[in-house]
Amino acid sequence: MKKVAILSLHLGYGGIEKCVVNLANVLCKRYDVEIAVSYQLYDKSAFFLDPRVKVIYLNKTIKPNHAKIEEAKRSKNIFKLFKEGLYALKVLYYRRKTMIHYLKNSQCDVIISTRDIFNYWLCEYGREKALKIGWEHNHFHDNYGYAKNVKNSAKNLDYLVLVSKELQEYYAKELKGSKCMTIAIPNFLEDMPTSLAPLKNKRFISVGRLSKEKGYMDLLKLYHKIVMDYPDWTLDIVGDGLEREHLEEYIHNHSLEDKVTLHGFQGKEYIDSLLHKASLYLMTSYTESFGIVLIEAMSHGLPCIAYDSAEGAREIILSGENGYLIKNRNQKVMIEKIESLMKDEKGRMKLGKQARESVHKYSSEVVGEEWYTLIEESGIYE
Repeated sequence: MKKVAILSLHLGYGGIEKCVVNLANVLCKRYDVEIAVSYQLYDKSAFFLDPRVKVIYLNKTIKPNHAKIEEAKRSKNIFKLFKEGLYALKVLYYRRKTMIHYLKNSQCDVIISTRDIFNYWLCEYGREKALKIGWEHNHFHDNYGYAKNVKNSAKNLDYLVLVSKELQEYYAKELKGSKCMTIAIPNFLEDMPTSLAPLKNKRFISVGRLSKEKGYMDLLKLYHKIVMDYPDWTLDIVGDGLEREHLEEYIHNHSLEDKVTLHGFQGKEYIDSLLHKASLYLMTSYTESFGIVLIEAMSHGLPCIAYDSAEGAREIILSGENGYLIKNRNQKVMIEKIESLMKDEKGRMKLGKQARESVHKYSSEVVGEEWYTLIEESGIYE
C-alpha cells in the first residue's frame, strides 16, 4: 500500500484545513495516509477525521501568536510587542526546523504540500523518489507578488494542483519550461444531503471566516437596507475571526440584535441544520479561490447570490441557472436580485433544484477519482 503524507500548518478551523481533512478521509480508503502538522492548536482536528489517518504534530507546545501581536499593537505596548515579536521568530524557527526534519526522514511515496513555504522545503529536502505535489488554494487576486512566490515555490515540484481552471491556466503559463505540471482539481463535498431545503423560511445565511476579504461588513450594510422593508427576514452568519468585534458593533449601532445572529465557529451538523432552514445563501467576498461554502449551500438546494469579485464563485455559479453573480460589487443590483427571489418562492425552488443538480460533479466520489488518477498515473513509480 502506498504511503501518502499531507503537510498542514494546523488542523484547526479554516478552509484549507477543512480541505486537508476531507482529502485525507478520501485518500485513506486506498492508501496509508498521515498528516504532518506544524502546530497543534486543539486536542483534535476541528473537523471529522477518519481514524485510519495518522496525525503527526511537529510542534505540540509552540503556537503562532498573531492575536497577541495585534493586541500589543492596539495597546501600543512597545515592550509587549518586542517580546511577542521575539516569540514569533522562535515559532517560525521551529516551524522550519521540524518540517525539514520530517521531510528528511519521511519514507512516504507521495507528499502533498498545502503552503508555498512547504513547497520550497519539499523540493529541497523531500525524498528524491517521492511524488511531490503542491496544492494551492488561494487566488492571488491581482497580487502578482504572491503569484510569483507560488510559481517559484512550485517549479521543482512534480505537480501543482489548483482548485479552479482559471488558476490552472494562469500557473500553466507561469510554470512553462519548468518540471512542474499543473492540474485543476476542485474541492469537494463531504457528502450530499438526503433532502433539499424547503426554501420557505424567511432566512438568509452566509458562512465563512470573519475577515475583511470576506466582505461581511458589506453584507450587513446591504442586509440593513433590505430589512427596513422586509423586517421578518433574518440573517445567520456562521464563522469567526478578527472582524467579529467590528461586526458586533455595527449590529448594535443599527439595532439588528434581533435580526442578525453571529453563530461563531460551528461543526458540520450545526451548519447543515442552518442551511436546511435558510432560503437564500449570500456571499459578499472580495476574493474567493473556490468557494466550498457555495457548493455546500447548493447541495442543500439553496440558490446562491454572490459578487463576481469572488473568483471561485465564477466557476460554480451560472448566473440565472443555479444562482446569480453580481458584477462590479453593485450593491443596488445585489439588493434588487435578493428581493426579487425573496418575493418569488417558485423562482427560488427552480434555482435551488438546479443548484443541487449542478454540484454532483463536486462529490467526494467524483473528485476522489481525480486524485487517485493523479497519484496512480503519474509515472513516478515506474
